Amino acid sequence: MKIGIDLGTANVIVYVKGKGIVIQEPSVVAVSDDNRIVAVGEEAREMIGRTPGNISAIRPMKDGVIADYVITEAMLRYFIGRARKGSFALSRPEVMISVPAGVTSVEKRAVRDAALKAGAREAYLIEEPLAAAIGANVPISGPSGNMIIDIGGGTSEIAVIALGGIVVSNSLRVGGNRFDDAIASYIRKKYNLMVGDRTAEEVKIAIGTALPLERELQMEVRGRDLIAGLPRTIPITSSEVMEAIELPLQQLVQAVRGVLEQTPPELSSDIIDKGMVMSGGGSLLRSIDRLLTQVTGVPCHVAANPLNCVALGTGLALEHFDFFKKSLVQQI
Repeated sequence: MKIGIDLGTANVIVYVKGKGIVIQEPSVVAVSDDNRIVAVGEEAREMIGRTPGNISAIRPMKDGVIADYVITEAMLRYFIGRARKGSFALSRPEVMISVPAGVTSVEKRAVRDAALKAGAREAYLIEEPLAAAIGANVPISGPSGNMIIDIGGGTSEIAVIALGGIVVSNSLRVGGNRFDDAIASYIRKKYNLMVGDRTAEEVKIAIGTALPLERELQMEVRGRDLIAGLPRTIPITSSEVMEAIELPLQQLVQAVRGVLEQTPPELSSDIIDKGMVMSGGGSLLRSIDRLLTQVTGVPCHVAANPLNCVALGTGLALEHFDFFKKSLVQQI
């Protein structure tokens, strides 16, 4: 049995050969005081910011790498077990997991060991931009250059790919979570209102934008007043959200420009012809593709199924292992 896993900071997406995407859940684990796993995935995410004293909801992945090894292993075991349910294969599955392009060998080994301990027979690693490109149907094996921008929860991966390998890349610890933090911090400073991570994420999804909109969007936000200490509701507009996320967006733009500046001229001409491809949940932010097109002058478009690109890519790379073998992260 072959399983591809996009082990993200915000979500874990699992692809099984022959079935497609079978699991798409938040990478959150709820743990009790005596280190028992209480809930994993969506059920655990519901508990964030709402747990009683003896339970804590933890995100074991931070900035695309393992922050809590034991809990990551338990989470992987849970998801691999669920993916195998209903299959008659008694043998342990082969697993392909995506890792950010800039991770150290220690971080790679931690991911691989966690997968093996969680029940995988063999664990292979693939760099996220490569997996995203494969999942977005970008022809990576030819000599022509392709540029991929994968904006996840914890990291953004920007890479130029040719001949099945990464030519230039930058891994930026800025992603969807940084946007959420910026929105929560803006509301706290401007309105003296404390909002949780989930509320900030809802604001980003509902009215977030990277460029001014023709018609302003507005929504009500509820939180705790920092002065009175009581619940309060305020209206917030899309232009305020745009102002709030300006800094992380600028960091992303600078990273994209940096990669374009380092790209060999032959590949630059290919990228101008074909444009840049965006994937990951962060690419769903309104007008982010238009913003990148404006500042770089290179056309930019969002892949067909941006959220699942990396998971599809890991699964396809495992299915066509011999073809993609030379592109994989070397075993440690």
